[in-house]
Amino acid sequence: MKDPVICLTGPTAVGKTALSIKLAKALDGEIISADSMQVYRYMDVGSAKITREEMGGIPHHLIDVLDPREDFNVTRFQEMAKEAMAKIYEKKRIPILVGGTGFYIQALLYDVDFKENDGGETIRRELEQLAEERGNDFLHQMLAEIDPESAEAIHANNRRRVIRAIEFYRMTGQKISAHNREERQKESPYDAYCYVLNCDRKLLCERIDRRVDQMIAQGLVAEVEALRSMGCRRGMTSMQGLGYKEILDYLDGICSLDEAVRVLKRDTRRFAKRQVTWFKRERDVRWIMMEDFAWDQEKILAHILAECGDSCRSFRAGSRTKRSKDDASVCRGK
Repeated sequence: MKDPVICLTGPTAVGKTALSIKLAKALDGEIISADSMQVYRYMDVGSAKITREEMGGIPHHLIDVLDPREDFNVTRFQEMAKEAMAKIYEKKRIPILVGGTGFYIQALLYDVDFKENDGGETIRRELEQLAEERGNDFLHQMLAEIDPESAEAIHANNRRRVIRAIEFYRMTGQKISAHNREERQKESPYDAYCYVLNCDRKLLCERIDRRVDQMIAQGLVAEVEALRSMGCRRGMTSMQGLGYKEILDYLDGICSLDEAVRVLKRDTRRFAKRQVTWFKRERDVRWIMMEDFAWDQEKILAHILAECGDSCRSFRAGSRTKRSKDDASVCRGK
């Protein structure tokens, strides 16, 4: 039998963090962050990173493990998350994947092969130069012409992923969206329970706006100033995250703080919409509309435990069939 993994995902600001702690305590689990920004140290306010107090003693993985000047991508996430899962399983505990980066979640749950190929270096350099000369929007339009589905899913400012999608098409003649869709049809090596938290769109937008205001009050500008003084620049992966590139524009005199905040709220709302669209295309996900449970986390917790509790208890009791060495290697990324 497959080892269980629980996933809590959904759009930003919907309320994943607090529920994940309750779930981890109920299942004797440990949390693995599926967030592309919380992996970085010193990036606390802009990533809405969980605090030590909020963790409530629950072990968290892939948080505060990289310097913001380091690169981080889906392939590296796969490797690090598999390693964390193997350690959690060895302790007979349950891994709980929490975050809103659907691309990362898909990659882990279905062990997606991205066909990394060093032969694309020439193409990559050409596209990077083109982006410098003509801008991100120009490159994004190129992607829209060859792979509209990927262009819809990838923001124009996510230059790395845009370049990767165009590069993949040029090298293989296949759309990367089609390749990833084929990969998603593979059976997951895990007994996966993936829950997508969502709520009314208008209410979610209000929650996002309040969160941005809270970030400003908590010192987002000072955080970005400190990162810039460390040598972090807008071309780095870490500084392309929502909240960081907008405040950099303010600090660089490109716009006022009010304008930066307005753009941040707008772009975060758009990002949340893309997150929901992404998960609507995913298979084997369980949708939880917060309003259906009157936003009562105890009711949501009971609903989740009713579905996955038996599988988790069976694993912890050791009554599952022992994995073969080949099966175990899947979790260890070998």
